Amino acid sequence: MNNYLSIKRTKELNHSITDIWNLIASPSYLELVHPFCKKNTTVSWSGVGSKDTLVYINGLTFVREIITWDEMKGYELTIGKPEGRKSKVVWKIDSNKDKTFLTIEIFTHSLKYWPGVLHFFPYFFIIKPRLENYLDSVLGGIDYYLNEKTPVPKNYFGSHRWFS
Repeated sequence: MNNYLSIKRTKELNHSITDIWNLIASPSYLELVHPFCKKNTTVSWSGVGSKDTLVYINGLTFVREIITWDEMKGYELTIGKPEGRKSKVVWKIDSNKDKTFLTIEIFTHSLKYWPGVLHFFPYFFIIKPRLENYLDSVLGGIDYYLNEKTPVPKNYFGSHRWFS
């Protein structure tokens, strides 16, 4: 996938790799951590081929399917409307000395087929800032849950035009 169309955010988490992995590798975990998630229904789970459905607060429904699974390190998935185009998302856990980081990177399909010049403005002025805000909220929700041991409240970091 074209790196030019990716949006990536990283958050330092004061938790072990094991704690982070156990959370993000568990079925329906988005209901605990995702501030825009109304429902996260598991179809099948654990490893490559895992599937779930994510229903956002506004009713938008996406299907996620795991395409790679690297125990304690992360996974890759596709996400999109059930019968629509899919984007690729990479979840990655890293550590550096005594620090642990979680990175989420979205390779969006949104403007994949637009000519280079035409996708510049919508990508940089609409899609990228909104998805950065979205990813910051999801990563913040994971941090919130790991610290508080309680589900993140809906729209906790502010509402989102596409998902709230």
